[in-house]
Amino acid sequence: MRWTRLLEASTRMMFLDAAIPACLVDVPLQSTPDADGLVRVNIAIAGGLIAEVNDLSQVSVMAGAQSVDLEGTQVWPCMVDMHTHLDKGHIWPRTSNPDGTFGGALASAGGDRSRFWNTDDVMTRMSFGLRAAYAHGTAAIRTHLDSIAPQHRISWPVFARLREEWRGRIEMQAVSILLLEHLRGGAGVELADLIAENHGILGAVVPQTSTLADDLDRAFTLAAERGLDLDFHADETDDPGAHALRAIAEAALRHRFEARVVVGHCCSLSLQSGDEVDRTLDLVAEAKLAIVSLPMCNLFLQDRKPGRTPRWRGVTLLHELRARGIPVSIASDNCRDPFYGYGDHDMLEVFREAARIAHLDRPVGDWPAAVTRTPADVMGLGTHGRIRVGASADLVLFNARSYSELLSRPQSDRIVLRGGKAIDTTLPDYRDLDALMAAK
Repeated sequence: MRWTRLLEASTRMMFLDAAIPACLVDVPLQSTPDADGLVRVNIAIAGGLIAEVNDLSQVSVMAGAQSVDLEGTQVWPCMVDMHTHLDKGHIWPRTSNPDGTFGGALASAGGDRSRFWNTDDVMTRMSFGLRAAYAHGTAAIRTHLDSIAPQHRISWPVFARLREEWRGRIEMQAVSILLLEHLRGGAGVELADLIAENHGILGAVVPQTSTLADDLDRAFTLAAERGLDLDFHADETDDPGAHALRAIAEAALRHRFEARVVVGHCCSLSLQSGDEVDRTLDLVAEAKLAIVSLPMCNLFLQDRKPGRTPRWRGVTLLHELRARGIPVSIASDNCRDPFYGYGDHDMLEVFREAARIAHLDRPVGDWPAAVTRTPADVMGLGTHGRIRVGASADLVLFNARSYSELLSRPQSDRIVLRGGKAIDTTLPDYRDLDALMAAK
């Protein structure tokens, strides 16, 4: 991008005429957003912090700043990916999905885990994913970690080490993932204690079973006793009879649970009748649950049948959830593993594809918050995902003015600023993983 040299030359910068999604600006402005929700401002950066955010008509009081006229180019805060699986990432070259189905993904990923997931393997692949995410402009990640014994004794220490290594660059959180029934008995206590020691989040896959209410009570009790948040996988199916989301909301209300509860996927909700949807959304809103949708992975897996064109996109009811005031985030989910054979830990790609899949346009409006401030708030990272005076100048400059320009190209020439300084956005080379992929 043509401003790179100037950005490397000064620690006091004034970006003139930047276009920012108005939903991401925490500064009172007089300017009126355009039809798609973009507002034009000047941004001053000093000492690595955002010093001013002004209307175009205002004169900056920051002397000695290097001015760069962005000519209406979009500037976003660094993005937040609140549902990933870094520990599964990038195993596709050695273990793909034989038929592209959800069952095929489960079997393939489980086989790869049992054969290869030692400390070095998990560390190398998770590090690769973090390097890609950082280069793309992600500042916070919540990753789910396969935690069925004995894997939890390998992956959680790896996560703890990486969290320290990446502190100050990517804020990391981790969630356990295993079947809900595996939280019964002593195994559940051991895992919950391990999660608490690592300041993590208790999570599980919630299937529709006859013991669902009792198993959820167990999870909520384990979390409450340790002050843990909860994060579930639920209703990742085309079965309209799957109501795990509703059961989770009922459990949260039953326990008067005060910590945060996130539920991911919720695909079956979009196949249910209007009355069933209303009943569930009433409970979700009352229980103050947050929802995260994974459009790319769900589009890849759901409604896949050999030799048949899919009829259903697999995403949950994003518009209806948001209309109820329920926090809705969008995230990357899996990258280059049996659950999703593509992806590069790029939250702009996630937003672009979600806009197309779920019609997050006409207008785009506040939807950019779904990959920035909303997940940041749900994760308890209130300083992330927004542009405000006094915050670290963690910004992404895109060579695009309108959303048509932004979402029509991959924006490979974006500039990522961390603490006001342009970082190296060179992506990690897939050859870095060749030694791991050679083991088959």
